[in-house]
Amino acid sequence: MSRSLDPASDTARRGLAAGPWRRRARAAYRLGHALWRKVYRRPQRLKGTDYHRRWKMSLRDWLAYHQAQIVFDQSTWMGVPMLKNPLDSWIYQEILYAVQPEVLVEIGSHSGGSTLFFAQLMDLIGVGQVISLDIDRSRYRVSHPRIVELTGDCSAPEIVGKVAALCQGRRTLVIHDGDHRREAVLRDLELYAPLVSPGSYLIVEDGILDLFPPSDAFGWLVEGPLPATEDFLARHPEFEVDASRERYLMTYNPRGFLRRLPDAPSEATADASPSAAGHADRLEPS
Repeated sequence: MSRSLDPASDTARRGLAAGPWRRRARAAYRLGHALWRKVYRRPQRLKGTDYHRRWKMSLRDWLAYHQAQIVFDQSTWMGVPMLKNPLDSWIYQEILYAVQPEVLVEIGSHSGGSTLFFAQLMDLIGVGQVISLDIDRSRYRVSHPRIVELTGDCSAPEIVGKVAALCQGRRTLVIHDGDHRREAVLRDLELYAPLVSPGSYLIVEDGILDLFPPSDAFGWLVEGPLPATEDFLARHPEFEVDASRERYLMTYNPRGFLRRLPDAPSEATADASPSAAGHADRLEPS
């Protein structure tokens, strides 16, 4: 299209271009650009820093980082090594408060950090005893009035018998953090599951081992807790996976929070008094 030769028409066009709507559009553009710089470019201020590298981690990267660099050397409770994922520890306090077990059986205590953690949570709740089972006490270094220590192979009949006697008629919760080989985990679950009270939990730790290849921080050359848990669930419909306990995603215990159905009788509560049985009925979440 040819350009107009009429000077008056060119002046009008220029006047229209400089009108109020054009100024408003330019102001809106400048405001939008300024907001974009604040909202979307802010993380760039940390580019190249240590935090920026951590901020870009995937869930898988974080788990491997925690396992390789944190859990064995920098994770403690009250100064005692506690080999736990901190988000799992938060879930444990929720479970202990909801269930209020009279006995918590911990299979595998290592240095005792988690044992002390459970005992001190029970101090706050006002009820409970921790039975610590471990075959080796050379690294164990805690003491607390609520802790009972049994040393030996957790699958040995005399150990199983002592634990069963301590749990008899009492609300019981079991956490397995012992030998992580598939066959050993399944054996222990079969031995200790009967002690778990209706509405309480059998928690299988470290199934995360089975989700990583052997070359990574977690990976094993043998099958571990996760397939053992699936084997156990296939045989025991009285237990269900409580997926709500994995809601923070970064858990070491995938499909490992096993809740006993409220109407499933257990060995530990079989001879309980009517009042104890009534309390067990109240363990079902509202």
